[in-house]
Amino acid sequence: MANVSLKHIYKVYPNGVKAVNDFNMDIEDKEFIVFVGPSGCGKSTTLRMIAGLEDITAGELRIGDEVVNDVEPKDRDIAMVFQNYALYPHMTVYENMAFGLKIRKVPKEEIHERILEAAKILSITEYLDRKPKAMSGGQRQRVALGRAILRNPKVFLLDEPLSNLDAKLRTQMRSEIAKLHEKLQTTFIYVTHDQVEAMTMGSRIVVMKNGVVQQIEKPKDLYRYPVNKFVAGFIGTPQMNFFEATLTNEGDKVRIKFLNTTNEILVPDEYFLKVKPEYIDGKTVVTIGLRCENISFKPEDLEGADALLNVKISHLEELGTETLVYGDLNMDGDGFTESNTRVIIKASGEEEFTKGSVVKAAFDLKRMHIFDKETEETILPRLPKEMALPCEVRANKLILAGNEIALPKAMHTADCDGKVIIPVEAISFGGELMTTVVKVEQVNKQYLNYLKLNDRYLFVVTDEPLELNKEISISIDPKMMKIVSFNNEVIVDSLPLINHIPAKFLKVKELDTITGKNGKLKKKHVFNFKFDVEGVIYPSPDTISKKVIGALDVKAFDSPYSIDVSPYDLKIASEGIPAEVEAQLDYGTEHFLQVMVNGNKYIVRSDEKLEGNVHLALDINNAGVTETKINMKLV
Repeated sequence: MANVSLKHIYKVYPNGVKAVNDFNMDIEDKEFIVFVGPSGCGKSTTLRMIAGLEDITAGELRIGDEVVNDVEPKDRDIAMVFQNYALYPHMTVYENMAFGLKIRKVPKEEIHERILEAAKILSITEYLDRKPKAMSGGQRQRVALGRAILRNPKVFLLDEPLSNLDAKLRTQMRSEIAKLHEKLQTTFIYVTHDQVEAMTMGSRIVVMKNGVVQQIEKPKDLYRYPVNKFVAGFIGTPQMNFFEATLTNEGDKVRIKFLNTTNEILVPDEYFLKVKPEYIDGKTVVTIGLRCENISFKPEDLEGADALLNVKISHLEELGTETLVYGDLNMDGDGFTESNTRVIIKASGEEEFTKGSVVKAAFDLKRMHIFDKETEETILPRLPKEMALPCEVRANKLILAGNEIALPKAMHTADCDGKVIIPVEAISFGGELMTTVVKVEQVNKQYLNYLKLNDRYLFVVTDEPLELNKEISISIDPKMMKIVSFNNEVIVDSLPLINHIPAKFLKVKELDTITGKNGKLKKKHVFNFKFDVEGVIYPSPDTISKKVIGALDVKAFDSPYSIDVSPYDLKIASEGIPAEVEAQLDYGTEHFLQVMVNGNKYIVRSDEKLEGNVHLALDINNAGVTETKINMKLV
């Protein structure tokens, strides 16, 4: 049994097409992982890279503790089940199952025992003498599973194994595979385009689109908390309802005005605490998502609901125990055409509806999702990455929710009004700002704590919940803050966390001293690999050279790169990259230099107040390397 680790995995074809783009995931031992997404999203390609049937362009794949990028498929201790069963038609079921064991020279007695055991698990004992053509699709798929079981692998890989079966058989086989996973207690990685299979089988689901992982989550959390509009629409049947609207702040309320309709509602602002102020300006169009079961006609839901809207009913889909009611928020809409006013509502099969009638519906805003109209990313995340709060700057003091915070010299600016962008990780406990814990949410194994700073909210993520109503003192790391205008123009930027330094990869012919067969030293020309970093040559460590050449082959010497190094790992030295000090950046407890090299700005941690010309040194071993033309992380 084994865990599987994928770190910065890429699959790039010779024509530059990225089939898989920066795939990162740690799969725990005994997990049942499902890759799901539309055709061409990269899910099968990723599975085939794990199996060793596709070369990995860049990144590191581990099965257990072993890096297996260059390990042959037969030596990876995996078993794969294909969509088309891949059985030998001229062999019986018994012979098909025994074939792999015979090749590995397993004793006949052991083969027989293992086949009977696997056949019993899969209920195919009575079919061992049959040939595949005399069996149904479901039975053949069981044989394919049986052949995989016999290998007793660390990892099972299943590539759309049920796509050739009819609906009833697929449902049956889903249960069989889930039961098999429970019995074998090993790691399963399963590929499908069917979201029902994904939701019913996986312990975690990986949603992919265009080679990029969109979200990795448990089925229930994936359904409830999609990170973008694609995931929200892909997971769930019928698809989530999407409406376009503007949000306007009115005191302690927010007005939601739905576009292309006269429908609008005024609701408490507590639903929007995580939403940045720029989205609640009455002008910015956002996409509001709500699932069909979170909209109701029931009298008990209508009574006292925050959000009541008029819906014109167009048609119904009677499903027995429930009814799908199709309608429109636009009284001139037809309810049939997919639009930003059409709505689908799941009702009980006992309710009666009249086509063409206009009825009130309660929208449960606790289950609401809000997406940026352009990026389609959620603006109502479970764990916010940053907060945007209105602020003023007066006499080099940041006035935030009635509190004055002295700005360090590096952030001095003219008096202005705007917003301060604060990453969640910029907040630490202990400091001069006094807040009160007003709400705590558990998100997986972490806790999101709402801290009230006068009339504003800040968020802190902790491993243990903070005590409700407790006063907590906090501080904000100034170098991580950004001050912007209300039009989102940067007034004071945050300190860059990474320097991206352009580089070239070189193959250099050099004369080297080697020891001959007779023990004597002699000179010989050898090729060494190096990086040209802003005009300074650095030898490339073998581990990095192998990754660069392995990913790009002969194109490695024509591709552009960046050496990615933090301000803390870029040093002032007596020799190295020539640079000119442009500014001293004083953040109080920490000091940095902003330097210029060939028109590029870099940040260096330094307590020395230097001016003029300096030299920069870096350690390639501790730096990242990115191919910048196709944007591929190599180290």
